[in-house]
Amino acid sequence: MSRLTIKDLRRQKGARRLTQLFVRTPDEARAAEEAGIELLVAAERLEGQTCDLTAIRRAAPNCFITFGLPLRGLSGSIEVLRESYRLMDLGADAVYCPYGFDTVATLADEFIPVVGHVGLVPFRSSWTGGMRAVGTNAADALQVWHNTRRFEEAGAIAVEMEVVPREVAAVISARTSMLVIGLGSGSGCDVQYLFSTDVLGDNEGHVPRHSKVYRDFAAEYARLQRERVAAFREFHDEVVEPTFPSPAHEVLMKPDELAAFLDGLPD
Repeated sequence: MSRLTIKDLRRQKGARRLTQLFVRTPDEARAAEEAGIELLVAAERLEGQTCDLTAIRRAAPNCFITFGLPLRGLSGSIEVLRESYRLMDLGADAVYCPYGFDTVATLADEFIPVVGHVGLVPFRSSWTGGMRAVGTNAADALQVWHNTRRFEEAGAIAVEMEVVPREVAAVISARTSMLVIGLGSGSGCDVQYLFSTDVLGDNEGHVPRHSKVYRDFAAEYARLQRERVAAFREFHDEVVEPTFPSPAHEVLMKPDELAAFLDGLPD
């Protein structure tokens, strides 16, 4: 598979559903590409972790990678544009933009591919009633539609639609030329999106209702930690006994060289 382009993705709209994962490490990115995942998302900082975009790109050379612009630390459209160019230079195919429609338009005018966000936007959730589904009544559903249209008019290539009723998401997906990336928004979206931490079952916090756990990495990590402690304890105990190091782990001198060494020592 060659590296996916925006044109490639647009050809898929309405033809087949795509998959997207939020990845935290190069190992996850490599596994995602090997598994056939088409789109990846990453960000420089998430829950105290630092993500290396260059390493993610090397690990998944053919996936379409969206990298998140920071929520803080940028002042004005020029700084946002400068940071977007930096991310593109490091290997991003698009940027996730948490800022307003005017900023999206500024980036799009410079041919920076932008992904917007509608529905439940966690850092803006107070405006929509908290961490809950958005668009469950007609007025709110129309607002999701209008926000999607504004992203499209601003020049975004895609919009993440989070926790919106599936009927609403399906209708909007059919009425926009953008890719609609569904996170808890039903099967009518163009792309289905999950976080690797939920898929792998190592999420130590709240597991969203819309997520599905496919493996229990938390149990495996706990098992590995027990094995780590046991190995360290065995090492400690063997040194105390002592059975480590044994001759198999040591370097020995030839007898004549040892004798010469001893003879050369002062009395």
